[in-house]
Amino acid sequence: MIPNDVQILLVEDNPADSELTMDALRDRNLANQVHHVEDGQQAVDFLFGQGKYSGRNTDAKPKLILLDLKLPKLSGLDVLQIIKKDERTRTIPVVVLTSSREEKDLIESYQLGVNSYVTKPVNFNDFSEAVANLGMYWLILNQQPE
Repeated sequence: MIPNDVQILLVEDNPADSELTMDALRDRNLANQVHHVEDGQQAVDFLFGQGKYSGRNTDAKPKLILLDLKLPKLSGLDVLQIIKKDERTRTIPVVVLTSSREEKDLIESYQLGVNSYVTKPVNFNDFSEAVANLGMYWLILNQQPE
């Protein structure tokens, strides 16, 4: 996959959860242009064309970021704050997809500008359905500025 063609940036450190997410997106034919990173710093580097992503066309922004909160290097909340403070990335929809049921995480995510907060269902089928519905809504139904 060419990083310039990314529609979804998946930021998830848990291999099982990232595979379940990819499977759910594949089932709905939404996984063709997904780029997966495993920590918060990689997400920031990808979005801003830094580190191993230097030279990436940062004008080619993802249409959606699926962001876990519990990440190595930079937390999901740190990543969210960076994304929403920068005018280059502020309008990219960010969906927190997390196992955290902490009220403080929910509140802080919305205070930082998250577009949606989804707690990962424990049941495999429910998880798959939730991810598929997120992809369908944010990539097909939602209208975004150019």
